[in-house]
Amino acid sequence: MSSQDLVIRKTVLCVEEVRHDGGPVLEMPILKGWCAVVLRNPFAGRFEPELMWMMEAMKPIGLMVAEKLLAGLGGDPSRVEAYGKGGIVGSAGELEHGALWHVAGGYAMRGLLGQALSIVPSMTKVGPMGAMLDLPIHHRNAAYVRSHFDGITCLVPDAPRADEILFALAMTTGGRPHARVGGLRQEEIAKWDGQR
Repeated sequence: MSSQDLVIRKTVLCVEEVRHDGGPVLEMPILKGWCAVVLRNPFAGRFEPELMWMMEAMKPIGLMVAEKLLAGLGGDPSRVEAYGKGGIVGSAGELEHGALWHVAGGYAMRGLLGQALSIVPSMTKVGPMGAMLDLPIHHRNAAYVRSHFDGITCLVPDAPRADEILFALAMTTGGRPHARVGGLRQEEIAKWDGQR
């Protein structure tokens, strides 16, 4: 099997412009978005012991999704403060197929953004068409920056079909609009170890 076995049915981009969250209007709205790719699952309906070829073959797809999402957020990597990823495997697949996104999606997004030291948080599940996927989000350079603990819901009404997988990436240009529950702040990042 090869990358030719990865047939994309659609991509979907969703970007929110958050002006406030019940408190004062922000000086600059926070952009928060996700981009998903829906593709045929080449392993649907059977157990395949060897999956690694797909992880490698999906790298250009991961980059395409990351580029579409970054463009939707204005195109400037330096404005992206937080990220996340995830996937929904259709019912004829298995949970492990969703794990193939870790390298293809996560590494592509980190490479595109440049300095991105924090692990990309992830959520994967098996689900029906129209299933919601809550993508976890945290700061791109320090996972302990509490103001950026967040998430965004991804939903594509006609995906994934039983023999498909939906893979998604999420990015934001800021933390929660009125973060005020303490913890490490973005300007206090000092260790540059991906955590603090």
